[in-house]
Parts: sequence; C-alpha cells; structure tokens
Amino acid sequence: MKTRVYITLKKGVLDPQGKAIHHALEGLGFAGVNDVRAGKLIELDLAPDVDDEAVESMCRKLLANTVIENFRIEREAREATL
Repeated sequence: MKTRVYITLKKGVLDPQGKAIHHALEGLGFAGVNDVRAGKLIELDLAPDVDDEAVESMCRKLLANTVIENFRIEREAREATL
C-alpha cells in the first residue's frame, strides 16, 4: 500500500533552505512569492497489514524530528477487487 509522509518545519523554526529558494526565485525574476518553506516527502510501499499506528510510530522514531517538525500521513485508498 502506497503511503506518503509529508514533513514540514514547525512555525517559528528557521528555514534556511526555504530562504535560499525564495532568494533564488527573486533572482530569477519571479515576483509575488512572499515566503517559502521547504519540507520533505517520503513515500513508503507498505504491506497491507501495516496499520496507521505503526506508520505513526515510524514517523515519531525515525522519519521526523518531532521537536522541530510536523508530519502528515496520507494512505492511498485500497482498490476493491471483484
């Protein structure tokens, strides 16, 4: 089962990568970009028996630094078989 984990910095945490992207966009002439926050996307291909609790545990123990990062889990809906 395809599962995506989106990891973003918490509000108030400095984001030097986001600032660098913002500066580069301005340098390339793109106007109207007020702010940029960079994050991570991790895609997991999991066995059907891996439950939501296990995925959340993966995030808390390894995938995200919960002191400075938030995470959001999205699991693809299972297709019905006929």
